[in-house]
Amino acid sequence: MNLHNRRQFLRLLGASSLGALVHGCGGGGDSGTGDSADTGDSGSGGGTTPVTPPVVNVSGHVVVVGGGMGGATVAKFLRLWGGQNLRVTLIERNPSYTSNILSNLVLNGQRTLSSLAYDYARLRDNYGVNVIQGEVMGIDPVARKVSLGDGSTQTYDRLVLAPGLEFDLMPGLTDYQTIPHAWQAGPQTALLAQQLAAMPAGGTFVMTIPAAPFRCPPGPYERACVVADYLKRNKPGAKVIVLDANPGIAAERASFETAFNTLHAGVIEYHAAATIDSIDPVTRLVQTNLGSIAASVLNPIPPQRAPRLVQDAGLVNVNGRWAGVDVLSYESTAHPGVHVIGDASATTQPKAGHIANAEAKVCADAIVRMLAGQAPDPAPVTNSACYSPITATTASWLTAIYHYDPASRTMKPYVTGEAASITSGNYEDMFPWFNNLMADSFG
Repeated sequence: MNLHNRRQFLRLLGASSLGALVHGCGGGGDSGTGDSADTGDSGSGGGTTPVTPPVVNVSGHVVVVGGGMGGATVAKFLRLWGGQNLRVTLIERNPSYTSNILSNLVLNGQRTLSSLAYDYARLRDNYGVNVIQGEVMGIDPVARKVSLGDGSTQTYDRLVLAPGLEFDLMPGLTDYQTIPHAWQAGPQTALLAQQLAAMPAGGTFVMTIPAAPFRCPPGPYERACVVADYLKRNKPGAKVIVLDANPGIAAERASFETAFNTLHAGVIEYHAAATIDSIDPVTRLVQTNLGSIAASVLNPIPPQRAPRLVQDAGLVNVNGRWAGVDVLSYESTAHPGVHVIGDASATTQPKAGHIANAEAKVCADAIVRMLAGQAPDPAPVTNSACYSPITATTASWLTAIYHYDPASRTMKPYVTGEAASITSGNYEDMFPWFNNLMADSFG
C-alpha cells in the first residue's frame, strides 16, 4: 500500500466527520500566528467505519513530548503507519491524562475527574510505544537530543512537541492556588467545584475570558451556561458575570446568545470588550473598565502561551507566544526536525482536543513520508469538532473542516456548521462522540 493511499485515508478522516455529525469547538484560531460510538483503532474519532491504514516501513527514532490528545495520537499513528522498524518514545510527566473535554461537567457534579482520566497502557501494549514517565528539562534541536530530569537523554531523528500551554499571571495574582482558572482539568477543577458548592444563595460567580486564541475545551461560554444552570437549581438568586476580553461571543454565537438571553436570562450577565486591571485574591474584588466587581466565587481564565520548554528551545516565533509551524507537516519554522502540534503551535485552527487529534495524524503521516525520503502530503485536511453542554440535559454543537490553502500556506475552513437549536438529543450524542474520540487517541 502506497503513500497516496494514506493521503486518501487522511482525507477520509476529515471529510467523514461532518457526515457522522461530529461537531466543532470554538476558541479562536490563531490570527497569524475531536463522535459516534464506533471505537475502531484506526477510526477517525468521527464515527466512521474503521479503515486499515497503509503501512510504510521506515526506520528511525521519533520522540514525542507530551501525552495529551495530540501527543498520544501522534505516537499511536506513527507506530500504526511507520512499520516495525520505526521506534516511538512518548515522554509524559504524569501517569495519565485528564481530558479537558467534558471537564466543565465536573463543576455541576455530572462527571468525576477520574471518569475523564486516560492512561498509556494501550499505547504501550497494543502499539509498541515506549512510554517514559518523566520531565523533559531541555531540548537541543541542533544535537537532536532531549534531556530529562533524571539525568538521562533521548536522541531522535524527529521530535514532536505536544506540550499543551502555559498561563499568564493576571494582575494582582501570584498564583492560581486559591483563585483557580481550572483551564487544565485536574485539581483546580475540583477546587472550583468545591467553591461553587459552598457558594451562598444570592452569590455572584465572576469569570473572565481572555482574548483569542485560547484553549477550548473547556469552553468559557459553555462554562458560564453550566454554572448558571447549576446555580438556578441550587443557589437561588445567584448570578454569573462574564467579563469577556473579546468584542463579542467568539464561538457558537447563535447558540450562546440564545442561552444567555433566553435560557439563562436574568442569571448570566455578559460584558464584551472587558479589561481586567487587577484582582484582589483576598477580597475577590475585580477592578475592570466597567468598575469594581465583587465575586463570591472568582474564576479568572488567563491569557495563554506556548510553554517555557518551547520558548527555551528557540521555537516561539509568532507574536512572542506561539511556535510557528508549516501545517503540511507541523515542522517548526525555527528549527528543522522538530514538529509542534496542538495548543502550543501557531495555526489558523482552534486550540481544541479534536484539532490536536487531527493535526497529530497529519504530522504522523508527514513524518513517515519524510523518513521515507518523500515530501509531505500537499493537501491535508483537518476538522474541529465538539459539543457544548448548555444545561444539565441539553447541548449545542459546532463544526469546521479545514483544507490547506497553498496561496496563504494556512488551513482554511471550507465547511462550517452550528446546531440549529439547543436540544436534549445533542446532549445524548455528546457522550458517544467523546468516547470515540478518546478511544481514537488513547485506545
